[in-house]
Amino acid sequence: MKDGTKERVEIKSLVRPHLLGIDGYTPVEPIEVVARKLGLRPEDISKLDANENPFGASPEVAERLAKYDQFHIYPDPAQGELREAIGAYVGVDPEQIILGSGSDEMLDLAARLFVSPGDAIINFPPTFGMYDFLGSVYNARLVEVPRNEDFTVDMSAAERALSDGAKLLLLASPNNPTGNLLPRDQLLRLLEYPVAVVVDEAYAEFADESSVDLVSERENLIVVRTFSKWAGLAGVRAGYAVLPPALVEVAWNVKIPYNQSVTSEQAILASLEDRERLMERVSLIIEERERLAGLLAELPFLRPFPSTANFILCEVRGIPAKDVRDRLRRRGILIRYFDSPGLRNCVRISVGLSKDTDRVLDALKEVGAKIGR
Repeated sequence: MKDGTKERVEIKSLVRPHLLGIDGYTPVEPIEVVARKLGLRPEDISKLDANENPFGASPEVAERLAKYDQFHIYPDPAQGELREAIGAYVGVDPEQIILGSGSDEMLDLAARLFVSPGDAIINFPPTFGMYDFLGSVYNARLVEVPRNEDFTVDMSAAERALSDGAKLLLLASPNNPTGNLLPRDQLLRLLEYPVAVVVDEAYAEFADESSVDLVSERENLIVVRTFSKWAGLAGVRAGYAVLPPALVEVAWNVKIPYNQSVTSEQAILASLEDRERLMERVSLIIEERERLAGLLAELPFLRPFPSTANFILCEVRGIPAKDVRDRLRRRGILIRYFDSPGLRNCVRISVGLSKDTDRVLDALKEVGAKIGR
């Protein structure tokens, strides 16, 4: 202040300095936005770019929400009914479960629990971009351990990184966008180190494998899961973490209160009550994944990688992968494109309905016919 005059505040000067230079996470666009840009109707879009469930949510979700009339009341802060239902679903003590707005919030909770500025987070690219993002937000030292050519974890490199000290290790199984699982023996080796290990199991239902049963035995293991993929609740934002008993109290103390909306609460309960139907849909998606993989393998310019998730990653040959993405997009078919270390010239195709598989294959055949002309 000079001569009684207040100086103008430059608000950005008050922001934590490291946040000013970070890159935000890049999400996919909603189908309505894309349809508008392409001049198409939403129903003309085959949305295969975000690993969403093509069958949608259980019809029980809409019915339950239509009958619910307590939206003006705060949700249960203890998440009691939800924790009981999820505990029964995954076979753990409900006391070990915390819910959040999608599994992303649970990943953020893990970073909040363990990471101070400058602490090391170990990450295994190519993988889910949220891990890099969280490292930047928490001003961590991100230690990247690149995967092998077949996308398996380089265990020798991982153990060297762990020997140098780290607070948090983030690892997806099945991995996104590569679709491969982390073998249990490798997870057990990682858990021998003094580091918090978070296994992101967003796609576990499609692989029928989980490490949830290890959480009670291993004090440094957290498993994060979601209802977005297998239960078709991506838009509701419904995720949860399974925590070791020793960590539960402190996690509850730092979690944002009332972070689970009543809408999400009702949708989760309805989904678990209709689990048989939803798991039948999961089986159909797995069947369609295998059909899609076989058809993609017949195209000479694509190399599909094995997947245990609800998507297939493909290396593109003889044409820029971005061009493949763009040509399909003009036809109303949305797929994901990657061109980064470990994922040079790749596309990822989510498993849709049978008609989506037929449509994307027809479009890819047209693209392939034009290569070399």
